[in-house]
Amino acid sequence: MVPSGAASSRRGKTEFLSNKWAKLFFFVVALQALIGVTFEAYVFGRSQVSLAKPDIDDPTLNSQYKTIPTFLALFIFGFLYMLLLSWDALRLKNTIQIIGICVANLALLIYTILQIDQINNSVETLQRNGVLKTDDADNNLWAKTKPFLIAIPAIIGVASVALAYFAYQLYREFAWDILKQIGADYRMKKRFLHYQVYIALLKFDFFFFLGFTVQFLVIVTGKTDPELGLTLAAIPVTIAILLFAAFFTQRESKIGMFAIIVLYFGGLAYFFFKLVRIYQPGKSQNYDAVRRSLTAFAVLTIILIICTIINAFICMSNFGAGLKNHLVRPKGQDPEKDDSNSYQMHDNKAQLPSRMTID
Repeated sequence: MVPSGAASSRRGKTEFLSNKWAKLFFFVVALQALIGVTFEAYVFGRSQVSLAKPDIDDPTLNSQYKTIPTFLALFIFGFLYMLLLSWDALRLKNTIQIIGICVANLALLIYTILQIDQINNSVETLQRNGVLKTDDADNNLWAKTKPFLIAIPAIIGVASVALAYFAYQLYREFAWDILKQIGADYRMKKRFLHYQVYIALLKFDFFFFLGFTVQFLVIVTGKTDPELGLTLAAIPVTIAILLFAAFFTQRESKIGMFAIIVLYFGGLAYFFFKLVRIYQPGKSQNYDAVRRSLTAFAVLTIILIICTIINAFICMSNFGAGLKNHLVRPKGQDPEKDDSNSYQMHDNKAQLPSRMTID
């Protein structure tokens, strides 16, 4: 027999699907992910079939060939992470995060448009150098993959319009729920808004950081360069930084926040270094095939980190004003209802007898 607490927990995780607009929003994100990953997988599979030889010794040609698996890895991660963020935002009724998902979807749209030209250039280079088969069945990889590459941004474009409309409808519904729970304290609502924006920024920081790293790792796979090891090590370090950033903000720890901000500046320096490395003589040839896409991701990540630093200072200025009481559960609260929210990067639903309850 299933305990009532566990059953209630499961219902809470899927309860958002009872809302028509939430259901449609999630369905569109899921359908977009399914079609996008399928089309990208087809392009990758077709490129594998068209390859004349399994090993490419020339570093420049090898970089050109890796354009296709790079985009495949990136979009698999991107579409699935967007699906996870959508589930998280709808479950928490976080309108800031829902709006962020719509913006991130537009970034994916731009990126899928960039992919068309980059894959075209790579295929032409590989064909000129005899890397691709010359038989009738596979002598025109570009002609067979172009329709799918064009269809992906078209599908994302239509999905972006639908998501924007659904997001507007969800904003109207969630705004009423939040108003009933938070009350009319304008200053406290403003502090909570800053907190929500900061938490959403942390989630998208992770998305763009890992998106950049996925591309970089596919490009440098097989190299003994110590930079590969440093890039791999940066992934768990980044996850830890983002989790502690959320924790210190909830606990209103100024010392912890100062330490996190210092690490943000370290991350900023890291991405400036990566941006220079992409164009550095002697190294740039490794990134020829995906230079524009890597540059776009690096610049977007730098902008996001700067926004995160600014918002971190704003959140610090709100410390000691009473918001902590609504973000951290009291120790005596029922543990069944306080599962593991303390360390997660989202706002906690503290059921306090106050006029402000955080959603």
